[in-house]
Amino acid sequence: MGFRSGVYANIVFMLLALSAISSISADLNPYYYGRSCPRALPTIKRVVEAAVAQEKRMGASLLRLHFHDCFVDGCDGSILLDPSSTIDSEKNAFANNNSARGFNVVDRIKSEVDKVCGGPVVSCADILTVAARDSVVALGGPSWVVPLGRRDSRTANRAGANSNLPPPFADLPALIDSFKKQGLDERDLVALSGGHTIGFAQCANFKDHIYNESNIDPVFARNRQATCPRSGGDSKLAPLDPNPANFNTDYFAALTKKRGLLHSDQALFGSGASTSDLVKKYSADRDLFYSDFGNSMIKMGNIKPLTGNQGEIRRNCRRVNSR
Repeated sequence: MGFRSGVYANIVFMLLALSAISSISADLNPYYYGRSCPRALPTIKRVVEAAVAQEKRMGASLLRLHFHDCFVDGCDGSILLDPSSTIDSEKNAFANNNSARGFNVVDRIKSEVDKVCGGPVVSCADILTVAARDSVVALGGPSWVVPLGRRDSRTANRAGANSNLPPPFADLPALIDSFKKQGLDERDLVALSGGHTIGFAQCANFKDHIYNESNIDPVFARNRQATCPRSGGDSKLAPLDPNPANFNTDYFAALTKKRGLLHSDQALFGSGASTSDLVKKYSADRDLFYSDFGNSMIKMGNIKPLTGNQGEIRRNCRRVNSR
């Protein structure tokens, strides 16, 4: 793609994102901190870019934190709360325990943002949302306009995380149902699954797929078995797509070749899968995927936000404010 076509594509993405905002975000707006802290967003971007430059995998980790936050009682920063006498932390849920990461980067962002804002002006929930976008951009992916104004929850919901976060062994009907409960449709499911174009998964999450399932390329399965033994090695990592440090369409191309790492990935493409056509379209059309991904991220970021006088602006993203 040449310079002009790339600029044109980015303009299209931004216009589509603005259109999506106007239709779904009555309580949020992208200019929320325009007067109260105009340096907030550039500061978040600076810290995210530094963290991703130091460790490419961190981009996927920050994106995943936002996803796992929004699917549990909405985008309210609840995933960031540490365990306490009153908090049953979502960090201890099945999908997050010894898996969710990037909390130290969020702490760093919060510290730097509060410094330039002169205090706790920006919520931890908004930090997660913006950091997810900036992580994707830092790894070569699209940008989108992020509606802002979320406030932070004073509670966490470990049981909700256990029941609401789709597991890596979910089949397509379960994935569709999980997303539908959050107000997201099949197109959102496929587009947001494309976030797996960056990052890694632990052996425990794909072991059954590479050893016991037939909807997988046998050469790919053998390659993964070389680093993920049938017994043990559960924490060993493998890339979710062939080029995990770059946000692109390789994830979808891999699915069309039966090279999805997780059962839930490959479930999107195959005989009888209602999402197969969209997977093929995304694999061949980067601009379509980028546009849909940005729009779906905006929709996901609008899941049950706390606004107005709800919740609080945490001084420390790991703890609720003392009263």
